[in-house]
Amino acid sequence: MGAVYTELLDKIRELHALRSVEGVLEWDQETQMPKKAAAARAEQIALIAGLAHQRLASDEMGDLLSKAEGAGAADDPAHATNIRETRRDHDRAVRIPNELVREYARAASLGKDAWQKARAESNFAAFMPALQRLLDIRIRYAEHYGWKSEPYDALMDEFEPGATAAEVAAVFSGMKTELAGLVSRIMQAPKQPNSALLERDFPVEQQAAFNRELAGAINFDFEAGRIDVSTHPFCSGFSPTDVRLTTRYHKNMAAMSMFGTLHEAGHGLYEQGFSPEHTNTPMAQAISLGIHESQSRMWENQVGRSRPFWEFFFPKAKARFQALSDVSLDDWHFAVNAVKPSLIRVEADEVTYGLHIILRFEIERRMLRKEISLKDIPDAWNTSMQELIGITPPNDAQGCLQDIHWAQGIFGYFPTYALGNLYSAQFFNAAQNAMPDMWEQIRNGRMTPLREWLREHIHKHGRRYRAKELVKVVTGEELSPEPFMAYLNEKYGALYGLV
Repeated sequence: MGAVYTELLDKIRELHALRSVEGVLEWDQETQMPKKAAAARAEQIALIAGLAHQRLASDEMGDLLSKAEGAGAADDPAHATNIRETRRDHDRAVRIPNELVREYARAASLGKDAWQKARAESNFAAFMPALQRLLDIRIRYAEHYGWKSEPYDALMDEFEPGATAAEVAAVFSGMKTELAGLVSRIMQAPKQPNSALLERDFPVEQQAAFNRELAGAINFDFEAGRIDVSTHPFCSGFSPTDVRLTTRYHKNMAAMSMFGTLHEAGHGLYEQGFSPEHTNTPMAQAISLGIHESQSRMWENQVGRSRPFWEFFFPKAKARFQALSDVSLDDWHFAVNAVKPSLIRVEADEVTYGLHIILRFEIERRMLRKEISLKDIPDAWNTSMQELIGITPPNDAQGCLQDIHWAQGIFGYFPTYALGNLYSAQFFNAAQNAMPDMWEQIRNGRMTPLREWLREHIHKHGRRYRAKELVKVVTGEELSPEPFMAYLNEKYGALYGLV
């Protein structure tokens, strides 16, 4: 390792350590912070965000990158990744004025507080001033970044590098029709699950204990992580040895927290799966949020909602929850895979979930194109919900105020959830091909082989590949919605007795 690269690496690690400090402050805001501390926390986060941006956009960083690029330090794949990805981050950062970075960090911190209050009151109008400020700021970001087709591309590139709104819209166009058709067939099927058995009394303390057991079983390391409670479940990874999950509970909705925990633990496994030697470098960061989502969706759905998984865990659930004493494995498995139009995205089933994402993508795109006024969003949301999912929200809290993303100024993120489903299906097929006995392993409670396969083929690469490249490397195929749709049709065709 040359002196130039060593000096650059020190700067990179310092930068990412600063970002970890910012992340801890944000985690604390969601889980522990006193309500009256919002304004002070906004200033703290703005300061750290500004310092991190200054270091990333500095002439010193640019000069070190240029020297490293010309010194042959990129012969090593890890070195090459760290240089290339830091160059990408640097080039984007220099386009954004530091004061705008601080303004955004401050507005996002205050926006979360405004959103929580508006959501509690189910009053979108109360959130509009904060949202308008954040939207204006993010449009300015897009203008500084520049774009070829539309501003959405510039912002989505933060989360899914290389993807464009036009590409996503093309994928969604076909999926929308197929998903809606499958939902219609399922709703008309004579065979339907007894979802009421999921709404019994499940003590929250027992839910928390069982969730911890589930997360541990899929190999989430509690010596390098923890689970807390928040309004909106999330995962924050500050290093492979410090990964924080959150979930939420309702005494009559145990499945919600079980699968929410598996979902966030899937994110956590990705964060814990990076090589510790690469901590605070791009080699210990996610390729894209779509790839990150593929890991959470795989553990939540392909594994967590499978019959083999519950053949092992349902006896444990019955032993813990008196409410399940008269419930059979078949009835439980069918119930946790029930398909039913629902109001809340994070509680949606696998089939309707994609429709929730398409709705958000289409509205966001209009927002960034300035084709819709904020005051019209509740009506637009409700109309789209009825058209796509067949249900109309009774209030703003269960409609356009349910997600935290806009309160943080995060636009262009939602498509990554749907892309994650596509990646997940292709990765899972590849894992099955590599491990013919995988389902038998899961049936016996052995989750380590799959976790290790994911670490070897996905986690360890950090940001070495773009998402589409990784799909090709891992599966030998191009990204396609077909494996995901085939998975849905096969699984739900069998469950619901569809022809």
